[in-house]
Order: sequence, then C-alpha cells, then structure tokens
Amino acid sequence: MPTGVAMQDVRRQLFDAAERVLLDAGPSALTSRAVTVEAGCAKGVLHRHFADFDDFLAELVRDRTARVEGRSAELNRGAGTGDVVDRLTHALTDLFGTAAVAVVGLIVSRDTLRTRLRETTPVGIPLLTEATAVVASYLAAERTAGRLAPDADIEALAPTLIGTAHLLFADRLAGPPAPDTVRRAVAGVLSGALAAQES
Repeated sequence: MPTGVAMQDVRRQLFDAAERVLLDAGPSALTSRAVTVEAGCAKGVLHRHFADFDDFLAELVRDRTARVEGRSAELNRGAGTGDVVDRLTHALTDLFGTAAVAVVGLIVSRDTLRTRLRETTPVGIPLLTEATAVVASYLAAERTAGRLAPDADIEALAPTLIGTAHLLFADRLAGPPAPDTVRRAVAGVLSGALAAQES
C-alpha cells in the first residue's frame, strides 16, 4: 500500500498481520518489515502508531490477552449446565487452537518483550497467566454449583489444565491434537475433582 493511502483500523490490521506471520513462520520471522509487508502497508505506518517494535509486540500480546479474558464471562455463564469436561475441552481448544501458542512462543523468545509485559502481568507468562485465571474462575463457579467436589483444589487444577493443553497444542507444525485427545487429558486432570453426579 503506498504511503498516503489511508488504512482503516490500523492497529487491528497490523495485529492480524503479525498473527499471520507468527502462524506461518514462527516468532523468529516476526519483524516490523514482515508485519508491514503482510499488512500491505509502508513500514512507517507501524512506527507512526507505536513507539518502537517492542511496543507494538507488547500491545499485540495485550490485545490477544484481552480476548482471552473476555471469554471468562461467557464460560462462567454456562456453569452448572452441560458437561464440565466437555465445556473445558471446548474452551481450551478455542484458546489454544488460535494463535495463542505462537504468541506464547513470541513472549518466551524475547526478553525485552517480557520486560515490557511485566507492567501488566508481573508474574508468570502473559496470556497463560490470564488464561489460568479464566479457567480458575470457571472451576470456582462449578464448585459453587456443586459439580466439583467442595475440596477441589482450583489453584492446582487451573494451571495444570492450562499447562496440559499448552503441551498438547505446542507443536504448531504437527497441527492440533484430536478433540478426543484433549478431552481425555481434561478428564484425567479433573478425575479426582468431579462431584459424584459428574463422574
């Protein structure tokens, strides 16, 4: 796109372009040039909207993290209905079936990016930390609804579910795991925590 041609919703277009680069070529290929080429715009467009490339990457991660956090209310609204294992299988597949694994790889591979993200996520790995909180909130709602045992250790279960799902989806070149593989893993993690009527 030539300089001077207006882009609508520049941030979204640049973030989506960065996500496509991440999915196609991985974190090592993500450069400001790769993003602007993918977005079809001049390199200066990115630098007019962000202080530098690390600022752009930090905002990309925060945008994707906000999407994850936005799913919490929807997941919690379903507490007490349907099958707990099925709902979590769907939620984890929805999360890790997107660019989340590639975004986590980006965070892990760039020290300067992690430093910037400490402003909003002081501990843990950004995006995974927030995803863990979403799952913990849902598990707490299910425990309140009586579908998890009263002594279910949510603080242990939530990160175990996130870590397990991340491992299952981590090899982006091999493609996503079969749905039944994810369901079996979720059922295994929750096997001792489900209340009698769910087991």
